[in-house]
This record gives sequence, C-alpha cells and structure tokens, in this order.
Amino acid sequence: MKPAVLVIGMGRFGSAAARQLMVIGHEVLAIDSEMSIINDIAPDVTHAVQLDATDEEALRSVGAGDFAFALVAISGQTEASIFATMALKNLGVQTVVAKAGTTLHGKILERVGADRVVFPEREMGQRVSHALTVPSVIDYLDVAPTFGIVKVRPPASFVGRTLRDLDLPLRSGLTPIALRRGSEVLVNPHRDEVVRETDELILIGRDDRLDALGG
Repeated sequence: MKPAVLVIGMGRFGSAAARQLMVIGHEVLAIDSEMSIINDIAPDVTHAVQLDATDEEALRSVGAGDFAFALVAISGQTEASIFATMALKNLGVQTVVAKAGTTLHGKILERVGADRVVFPEREMGQRVSHALTVPSVIDYLDVAPTFGIVKVRPPASFVGRTLRDLDLPLRSGLTPIALRRGSEVLVNPHRDEVVRETDELILIGRDDRLDALGG
C-alpha cells in the first residue's frame, strides 16, 4: 500500500498534485486556509480540512505528524510556506517537499528543514522554451545546466531507419535511452530497432545538441 501524503495549499499546483497522488494510489489529506477551496477539492481527495497551516498545534490536531511525506504548495505567501515547512519538520514529518517561487525563497526553505525544494514555474518555463525552439520536442527534463532528457517525435529523416543507421550518439551527441510505441516502452532499445513515424524517442544529451537536432 502506498503511503498517505499531506498536501498543504490548494492552488493550481497543489490541487493538481493532490489529484494526481490520488490517481496513482496514495491517500491524500488536503489542507488550505480557504473553506471554499476545501469544498472544491474535497470530492477528489481522501480528506480535506480548512486550517491555518502555519499553526503547529492546528496541524498536530489533524495528525500531520503521523505523515511520512508532505508537500507544501502554498502559492504567493512566502512567509506562510516557510512557517508551514518548519511546523511539519517540528512535528516529525520525515520528508517535506516545498514549492518555492524564487531562489532566495528556496534557500530559506532548505534552511528551515525542507528535504526538497521545487520550482514549478521555472521548470515549466524550461520545458516550454525547449518545445518552442525545437518543434519536435514533446517534453523536456532538466538534468544539469545545459544538459537534459527530451521526449521527441522522430524527424522524417529518422523514420524507417534503424537506431544503428542513425548512430545518434556519434552524429548528434544524443543517446537514446527509451522508445515509446503506443502503450509499450522499450528501455535501452536495441540498435536494430526501426524507428516508426508514430514512435516517441527519449534521448539524453546536451541542450545545444538538441537544438541541432531541431534544425
């Protein structure tokens, strides 16, 4: 059985995360300070509670300290997200993931105990920018500065050719790590695999190599 997760802040990011956690099999306790927002999310999660997440005693009263995992997704209130993160760590939550809007906010969250800080807007910006500059890109994951993993539709010049013929590591500096074909995913696909028009290639490499692929 998957562990229950506490999600604080039912803005766009928090509510989407709470709903997705339910889809993949977790129980979710959703918390927000606004009753109208709690009423909206309640049908989609295990439990939904209206309270002030910066109040450690209020969190204790709903059993927040019994959770091993929590996501602090408070939007637009830097102070509130910091205090909520501190309260969860004080209550003994093992893993707290906190959303940050700026680098400074993220550093403060780390200092007060966040185990991981995420920057949804920044990460979405990276993904969108790659999709804009390279039309074949479906999705992008930043791995390190100037280095990432991309999911792409194969260019017409790839279709009907084997990965061996394409020799992407040598010619493009991009290494195929998976190939999606409908509902099937081929991890580390064989070099004799023929690329089809409807396939999706997952490649890893430098961003400048990706740009060259788009050209």
